[in-house]
Amino acid sequence: MNTWRNASLAVTALALVALTTACGQEKGSASPNGQAVGNAAPAQQPADSGYGSDGAYGSGASTAPKEAGQLAVWDSKELGKVLTDGEGFTLYRFDKDTADPPASNCEGDCAKTWPVVSAGNAKAAAGTDASLLSKVTRDDGTEQLTVGGWPVYRYAQDTEPGEAKGQGVGGTWFAAAPDGKKAAVNADEPSGGEQAEAAGLSVRKDPELGDIVVDKRGMTVYRFKKDSAWPMKSACTGDCLKKWPVVSPVQKNDVEGVTTKGFVTFSRPDGIKQQSLDCWPLYTFSGDTRPGDTNGQGVGGTWYAVTPDAKLAGASK
Repeated sequence: MNTWRNASLAVTALALVALTTACGQEKGSASPNGQAVGNAAPAQQPADSGYGSDGAYGSGASTAPKEAGQLAVWDSKELGKVLTDGEGFTLYRFDKDTADPPASNCEGDCAKTWPVVSAGNAKAAAGTDASLLSKVTRDDGTEQLTVGGWPVYRYAQDTEPGEAKGQGVGGTWFAAAPDGKKAAVNADEPSGGEQAEAAGLSVRKDPELGDIVVDKRGMTVYRFKKDSAWPMKSACTGDCLKKWPVVSPVQKNDVEGVTTKGFVTFSRPDGIKQQSLDCWPLYTFSGDTRPGDTNGQGVGGTWYAVTPDAKLAGASK
């Protein structure tokens, strides 16, 4: 009897260790290979955070995909040539998505405000390059239309064909041109603090902090002491994200000198996917304007640069 009881306890302990190592949460799971991690509970999306501040966000709007149909081109005086679906509604692209490889970072409540456009019956607009049309399979199995590699969406607040109320929302949403690029004039310029940083993590030697993690642009990466790694949760929401943009998902083969322990993609309640190290969510600071800046270090006694092993650089012990 004692032998059986001891064996059972050992199995239970091993299971707990494995779960902890994987950064599991109350709901959802994590994987060292970068699989999405679910949060314990959904949170309401704050206004003006890149997803639109209208009532459609989280108000029960449908997340059902919109059919693309026969695409067309709308010649807008303000935006130039804009791609529309078969019903004449403006199609949009999201700066936090990627085109190479194609990937969508708009899920959950985000997809209520920005319904995805399905690829099923899409036909190229007259006079456009049909080879630019393709598809990406989302986590729920939906095949979303891509144009020039970029996933495309409609906007819930566009209620009539020819409207483009989603243009520039949050500095991250733009009407799509026929080639998948942004239709807005000068829209390719940097769009401000809310935009998630580009992929890629490496190490820079700071004269005061020593070795710290930076993103592909050389911008300092930070951790927030009010976050938790187990269960994995971010305490930075709403206006906080305007000052502290999340670090977007990073491929393991795009990392140099940085630990890959607890290297998982964290799916936030607002639908944004965020990279973590050792299960800690990562951010940059909008107050850092050039590579090498560490203006976020020690802010409020809660924000610190990150060491290559995911510790808080320069924090008092």
